[in-house]
Amino acid sequence: MRHVRVHSERRLRARSRQQARRQSRQPGSFTATEAKNEFGRLLEKAIQGETIVITKHDAPKAVLISLDQFKALQHAPELKLNSLSSEFDALLARMQTGKSRAAMKVAFSSSPQQLGKAATQAARKHG
Repeated sequence: MRHVRVHSERRLRARSRQQARRQSRQPGSFTATEAKNEFGRLLEKAIQGETIVITKHDAPKAVLISLDQFKALQHAPELKLNSLSSEFDALLARMQTGKSRAAMKVAFSSSPQQLGKAATQAARKHG
């Protein structure tokens, strides 16, 4: 009898630890076992736009997301690169004006003293 009671107490403690872990974790977080047992339900949640975090030994190990979310993440670096390329092209175009070329000629032909004086004046003006 004592063996059965000890085994039941252990099972109860394990269950209460599992419940405490479930309550303390963030919404949309499931253990690997829960994900395996409830995959259909979690798949539906992901399709609806929810991000599902799958944990193993209380540490996040994988994420289940919709195909739309995946495609958006996949194209994010490309969009950022395109944006940076556009900014660079605009900056380069502004630098190619006649006024800019003349200013660069003056700067490259200036002595260190002249450059220092110009830098000091600019700092006072903008400072």
